[in-house]
Amino acid sequence: MAKRENGAGADRNSRTAVAYFRTSSAANVGAGKDTVRRQRDAVTAYAEAHGLGIVREFHDAAVSGADPIDRRPGFVELLAYVHGDGARAILVENASRFARDLAVQLAGHDLLKARGIDLVPVDAPDHFRDETPTAVMVRQILGAVAQFEKAGLVQKLRHARDSKSAALGRRVEGRKPVPEAVIREAKRLARKSPKTGESRTLREIAEELAHLGHSSPSGRPYLAGSIKNMLVK
Repeated sequence: MAKRENGAGADRNSRTAVAYFRTSSAANVGAGKDTVRRQRDAVTAYAEAHGLGIVREFHDAAVSGADPIDRRPGFVELLAYVHGDGARAILVENASRFARDLAVQLAGHDLLKARGIDLVPVDAPDHFRDETPTAVMVRQILGAVAQFEKAGLVQKLRHARDSKSAALGRRVEGRKPVPEAVIREAKRLARKSPKTGESRTLREIAEELAHLGHSSPSGRPYLAGSIKNMLVK
């Protein structure tokens, strides 16, 4: 459980929370997709049942659950907000929505705990709060299972592409790689301005790429998560 401050501020903070949503695939992002809607419904229901006010929502689109939390644009923004505003609880649909990779999940939770921030998976609110040896062991096992399931899904998708390729007589690939020219342009746009010393945000880079005629294979502007991946290549 996160530490609480004294006084009226602590009372307000104990009644507020922020929501965190994550979608790991670009296919689950956009109008008509129910992934974020499902996460929001679960988090909202929990908040209402426990008298919590959700003061802000943060979303990492097309971001892998194996990415460290300090490399996720939405979560970095969330951390900056909670440190300034004082809300001390983060609500997520479940622990694997926070992170599927066991090491990332445990390291991320430890970081939040050290900063006095509660991480609450609404399907199992005490998942990260119980520090008994048995609870810690169960938490690690569940994290390992989520990581295993993700790896299994990736393998199934690979086998499905292999089978379809064999049936069609040509190679069927998954998500198309980002052209090198687009990556170079994204990196150029990410450089600090020599005049102001400021850098564009990931969303601003995406907007500028769209303005220059660069779009994803679906024809839509690149997402912030995609830009982040371009910059680390």
